[in-house]
Amino acid sequence: MRARFFAAVAALVLGLTASASAQVKVDISFRRTLYMMYEPLICTVTIQNMDSRTLNLEDTARDKWFSVQIETVDGRPVPPINPNYKNEPMRIEPGKKLVRAINLTPLFPFEFGTYRVQATIFSEQLKRYFSSAQLNVEITEGRTIFEETVGVPAGAGEGAARTFSILVHRLPSSTVLYLRAQDRDAGRIYCTTPIGRFMTYGNPTVQFDNANHIHILQNAAPKVFLHTEADINGKVLKQQAIQVDKAKPTLARKSDGTITTVGGTLFDPNATPPLQQLPKLNDRPVPLPTPQGKPTPEEKRPENLLSR
Repeated sequence: MRARFFAAVAALVLGLTASASAQVKVDISFRRTLYMMYEPLICTVTIQNMDSRTLNLEDTARDKWFSVQIETVDGRPVPPINPNYKNEPMRIEPGKKLVRAINLTPLFPFEFGTYRVQATIFSEQLKRYFSSAQLNVEITEGRTIFEETVGVPAGAGEGAARTFSILVHRLPSSTVLYLRAQDRDAGRIYCTTPIGRFMTYGNPTVQFDNANHIHILQNAAPKVFLHTEADINGKVLKQQAIQVDKAKPTLARKSDGTITTVGGTLFDPNATPPLQQLPKLNDRPVPLPTPQGKPTPEEKRPENLLSR
């Protein structure tokens, strides 16, 4: 009789726990699992109110309503750089979702290695914590293929210096070129930015204009190049895709000190291709092509040349 009683109590407790845990659903996602050191580590958090009431989320004197827990693979917790942060209050209507993207790089002291990431919501209204599943991300470093230190022009911190580095990073499905800008004397990293796919044979062409903006011309796909211009702090100002025609494009300095590309044809890799016209009844049939060997992976153009 006593065993039945305890079994019934356990079932009731489990049922209440399952019901309560279903009131708020928390999910996190990353675009990929492998990242470069200092690269923006964007975590997308989705909070879904599965209750019949409006969910009011607000920090209390004891608990933050939103927090991210990060630990190493051996279970060592990684505390945030600033533990005294504040969250803006939020309201989520019944059945609605709240989606936010958070850059974790400036918030946590990442080093090389693999980390487990989890997001947690505390509801003072429901007196409960709700956590997402843990996801793994790995922080690595690329291979440096170019490095140059230049002075900062007048009006932008004159007298200081910027070191620009170009790094190659191998992802599971592609190789990506990264641009890093830093002030080594001040120990400050301004950016580590992916600037597009990179064909591994050959090196990109690099020049600096009269404002010490860096210009990079990289081979992104067969017969396709990318021209990227970034300012003294590494912020990308312009990026153009160039289709090779008769001659391979090159970087050229104009008389006013600016940099342009010579050769090739500019095009938008993200533009929607034109609709194909249906053939007319009086059109003559097109001869079938002769059999050809299957294209190698190097001959296939990626769907998105600017993919990160």
